[in-house]
Amino acid sequence: MNDDISTIFISAGEPSGDIHAAELVLSLKNLSPKINFIGNGGDKMIEAGVNVNNHISSMSVMGFIDVVKHLPKLQNILNNTISAIKLSKPDKIILIDYPGFNLRLVKKIKNLNIPITYFILPQTWAWKENRNKFMKDTISDFISIFPFEASWYNSKGLTTYYPGHPFIEKSYDSKNRKEFFKKHSLNENEPLLILLPGSRQQEIENHWPIFLKTVFLIIKKNPSTQFLVVKSSNINLREIPDFIKVEKSTTSALTYGTAAISSSGTVTLECALAKLPTVVCYKTSYINWIIFKFLGKTDFISIVNLIAEKKILPELIQGEMTPINLLNNIIPYLNASSQKRKNTIESYKELKLKLGPAGIFERAAKRILFGPGNEK
Repeated sequence: MNDDISTIFISAGEPSGDIHAAELVLSLKNLSPKINFIGNGGDKMIEAGVNVNNHISSMSVMGFIDVVKHLPKLQNILNNTISAIKLSKPDKIILIDYPGFNLRLVKKIKNLNIPITYFILPQTWAWKENRNKFMKDTISDFISIFPFEASWYNSKGLTTYYPGHPFIEKSYDSKNRKEFFKKHSLNENEPLLILLPGSRQQEIENHWPIFLKTVFLIIKKNPSTQFLVVKSSNINLREIPDFIKVEKSTTSALTYGTAAISSSGTVTLECALAKLPTVVCYKTSYINWIIFKFLGKTDFISIVNLIAEKKILPELIQGEMTPINLLNNIIPYLNASSQKRKNTIESYKELKLKLGPAGIFERAAKRILFGPGNEK
């Protein structure tokens, strides 16, 4: 046990970061129960015992325009965070994803000489590689949840540890299949298409109208198809036809679905682990798209394709995200005997091996508390 650490400040700014941070905190507490946790986060972190100063409900923004619009509020949160760190004098700081905010925080507190661990790293391999030098000079340790990312960071001289990916801990047990289909008045013997339009309202506004048009095209092409949309509590979905069922549990939906149309994001990796063939899509504002095209450096936007380092899932981005393109790509996935469907599911096996064994949060916690080389 590391008795030198009594207080840790942990900073997350989005729902996914809140979930992963909470799991990490529980693993840290298991190894060292007396540590006091404070920071920025959400309900999951609060449940894990973190004294949250700034809630993610006021921090979660995305895209250049949205960030600019909320700059005054984010600046106030940054100032409040700096004050909390100076007041609490933590022994360690853990940053979870959310690089726009967290790297600004590092810049403001670097002179405090508090060891900083970054868990779930900024995607500088995709854009803003110029951040690397600053990160190397100011951050003590790097923990990545993607194997290709860890390799890339290490090649740039930033010593990075890969404990595995958090989603490897999830289970997609289909034992409640009959109950699920009965709950939604669905037919177990007909294909079920899962709709994943996004987890942020801005994504919903851009995606949902296109999803709806696609649904009606699919009905004409394949009338037996059933539809279910995953809707988180923080978003509003307008004009949902009665025949589209609504489910709040992503895990349940992916477990029992036949195929999915999904907004690009970490949920596409969940689809892969649930063996759900998926068409990935994304559309943003014209300005955000131009900025990404100018600064972005990746061949893919789907995390599944990035981890596989090849195209497993079709990607329909910006102008290519049209109802007809979505239709043409999803139809083979709804056919149980199609070769395209079989090839995709087979490719998922290799992908899963890259995500490592269970125990990722325990390994990450050991590294944070006891240092490199003590992860096992």
